[in-house]
Amino acid sequence: MASSSHRRRPQPDRDFEWRPVRGPLVSVAAVAVVALVVTLVVAFRPGAAAGAAGQDRSVSAAEAAPRSTAATATSPKPSTASPKPSASGRTSPSASPSASPSATPAKRPATGTPHASSATTTAPAAGRIRPGTTYQGVATSYDVGNGDGACSYGPTSDVMTAAMNTADYETAKACGAYVSVRAASGTSITVRITNECPAPCKTGQLDLSQQAFAKLAPLSAGRIAITWSLLSPATSDTVSIRYKTGSTQYWCGIQAIGHRNPLARLEVRTSGGWLALTRTDYNYFLSEQGTGCGAGIRLTDIYGEQLTVPALAVRPDVVQRTGVQFARH
Repeated sequence: MASSSHRRRPQPDRDFEWRPVRGPLVSVAAVAVVALVVTLVVAFRPGAAAGAAGQDRSVSAAEAAPRSTAATATSPKPSTASPKPSASGRTSPSASPSASPSATPAKRPATGTPHASSATTTAPAAGRIRPGTTYQGVATSYDVGNGDGACSYGPTSDVMTAAMNTADYETAKACGAYVSVRAASGTSITVRITNECPAPCKTGQLDLSQQAFAKLAPLSAGRIAITWSLLSPATSDTVSIRYKTGSTQYWCGIQAIGHRNPLARLEVRTSGGWLALTRTDYNYFLSEQGTGCGAGIRLTDIYGEQLTVPALAVRPDVVQRTGVQFARH
């Protein structure tokens, strides 16, 4: 006799009743057949395969999305944009690297030199007047009198001098500069800037001493076309320092005289380091609180060269020699 199955389901609230083992076996077989039929019907139903595939694709996409996001956050794709000049001169990325080549930025005119025929310079602290540049303008003449002028150098017997137009005078930055002046005839002279020529003098114009003008053309010409350029001349002279009349340890004005190249900056030594003084249009550097008056002085020319002068006594209106001079360029 066949033994009964140990996996029979409990029959709640019913007494035990023996049945032949064929019943469960037949039932199980019947259930299996029904399940097989249902499976085959579902499997071969139209669109079932597509739905299952779509479900798989949906799951894969859901699983892939977080991975894609994480990859973007941790390892961004390098940009392929190319730099393109902006109006301000900085470069900004171009959104279309495959577009036509970026346009070359327009050259900005040299600041303050619209009258120049070239704009090259090797002087980092140069202002409007730059070395290696030829300027175009006109020359007129005036009576220099005793030789004194806006640069406050005082009376002089040197008559090869000139007054610079206000724009190129640049708050006395042109004071002491040596310039070569050439007329249309080809004749040239060298003059030193000691004065300012206000309006109606125009940018590029030089008002020469009558003696200097006469070397280029008759005084009767009145006004001639010229070109001029900055010089760094040979000289045996050295730089001198002068304190302005009225200077004391509580207020002072300081002036440098006899410098070969235009002066860009004058500083005084203080307990906290070097202090740059403000330049006036009459060519003195002022310390209105007295800071650094009587202390060491540092001079810087337009080429960036610096000369250090030991402390000098505050002696108003007295020229004190230093024994130093800027290099020739």
